[in-house]
Amino acid sequence: MGHRTQTSEPREVSTTTVLTEPSYAAQVLTVAARVLRLHDSTGPVDPWNVHDALTTGEQAVLTTLPESVRTDASTRARAALPPITRISRGEYALRLADAAKGLR
Repeated sequence: MGHRTQTSEPREVSTTTVLTEPSYAAQVLTVAARVLRLHDSTGPVDPWNVHDALTTGEQAVLTTLPESVRTDASTRARAALPPITRISRGEYALRLADAAKGLR
């Protein structure tokens, strides 16, 4: 008998799994929030902190995905960013976590 080869058939994923797993964009924001909390959470947030945290989130979550998926998830995550105001990184991290909950 020959070896079985992998087919290009889509694998079945339960509806429950699809509906309960956070989107890639939400995962990026969640990782970014963790990064901000871990690195001087009492310090002031600024655009550079947020950019660095998002870049870390994108690298952690999106690296192995196809380019079109990475682009879509990154665009959606960045569009959901709360405004950067005069608050701490920790407070901004909480706002990022809330924004992540709103993404599907």
